[in-house]
Amino acid sequence: MSFKRNLTLANLILILFTVGVAQAELTKGPLRICRENPRYFADKDGKALLLVGSHVWYNLVDMGPEDPPRAFDYDAYLDWMTRRNHNFMRMWAWEMVQWDTHGNNPRIRNEVTTFYVAPHPWLRTGDGKALDGKPKFDLTRFNPVYFARLRQRVDAARQKGIYVSIMLFEGWAMQRIEDGWKLHPFHPQNNINDINGDSNGDGKGLEVHELAVNAVTEIQKAYIRKVIDTVNDLDNVLYEITNENHPESTQWQYAMIRYIHEVEKGKPTQHPVGMTFQFKGGANQTLFDSPADWVSPNPEGGYRDNPPANDGKKVILTDTDHLWGIGGNQAWVWKSFTRGLHPIFMDPYDGVVLGERFDSKFEPLRRSMGYALQFAEWLDLNHCEPLNHLSSTGYCLAKPGSQYLVYQPDAGKSLKLKLKKGKYRADWFNPNTGKTVSKQQISVAENEKEMEFSNSIDGDAILFVYKLE
Repeated sequence: MSFKRNLTLANLILILFTVGVAQAELTKGPLRICRENPRYFADKDGKALLLVGSHVWYNLVDMGPEDPPRAFDYDAYLDWMTRRNHNFMRMWAWEMVQWDTHGNNPRIRNEVTTFYVAPHPWLRTGDGKALDGKPKFDLTRFNPVYFARLRQRVDAARQKGIYVSIMLFEGWAMQRIEDGWKLHPFHPQNNINDINGDSNGDGKGLEVHELAVNAVTEIQKAYIRKVIDTVNDLDNVLYEITNENHPESTQWQYAMIRYIHEVEKGKPTQHPVGMTFQFKGGANQTLFDSPADWVSPNPEGGYRDNPPANDGKKVILTDTDHLWGIGGNQAWVWKSFTRGLHPIFMDPYDGVVLGERFDSKFEPLRRSMGYALQFAEWLDLNHCEPLNHLSSTGYCLAKPGSQYLVYQPDAGKSLKLKLKKGKYRADWFNPNTGKTVSKQQISVAENEKEMEFSNSIDGDAILFVYKLE
């Protein structure tokens, strides 16, 4: 379904919220930091974009209790995202060949403790057996299956209008999984290349993400170049250096961000690179001080319950992964959106590893991300700012004198909003039902006036006020 630009905004609201989400279109990248409003990326036409979406740990590698793990139905996952009007995913890497979940999360299914992971970036064609009983890795030979899958899945997402952040490395498991180092390709007994990432011999191997071993760093750079060569021409690509790596990885992450930028300078296309929350004990300031184009913070500063307004120094993807683990709610989506942030959700999805299968309690969160994206399409995001002082609720994304999106977290409670002179239409939207429930026209004669808007919605609500031409 497509819509002509000459339709009124009110008609667009009525049509979309009545018949559902429009058919996804191809992505329009590559993304660049928006010149007018660096809280957002802009597409090739210069239009600022909101990024929202669900991501799951096995949307690139397969993961499960069988060996080899059952193939993930990626096409069904894309269709599931499209139906919810999502346009972004993190595409997960996983460095270990398997992992023991015992004791790491009470929501993990009790009957399963070991999950197998495949494929990996390097071929297992070496002589002798690795510690898991399979052939050793040859770290000089890339696995064509891995990289063919990477390209195919990123391209399939592109055709659904979904931007993909390719995760290059994974640091959470290295710290949390007992004896996890023994299951890593850079363990000396798991490869034929005399590579040992555990330079201090403590049995943890965290130095593979610390620039501590030159041979490891060179292998990592070769892998990054291979990823870039595989997807550089695709316009829906972003990069994430690593998931929840330890704070001592900072200089390694900074170096890898700069390396991607350096390599892509000589390529036809350049893509944004991100740095995400460091676990455990990382500080958000480290992210903001980085050369990354986008960041994902931890709860420090209120990102979970009362997020700070984005000042435009970085594009901020606020991720439930780094705020709750498995968690989040509908209110968090709207609070984040009106503060100039991009809300994304670590989704249990089909429950293969964590959580319940398609857990219904998260459906309001999933739907609200899609609704937020619809509103973002109508807003002039190139010129909207989080202006908390304009609304009595403290949650207001606005282009003063033109467009105001206000979140009311309190059921049935009126709100006050400062408007500039002009004639406006005001619509109340109910995110619990997906419907616009009341509409009115108002006039403001003064240069600026605080107007009160009554609210009959039994739950949190969205007020959308926009100037009539």
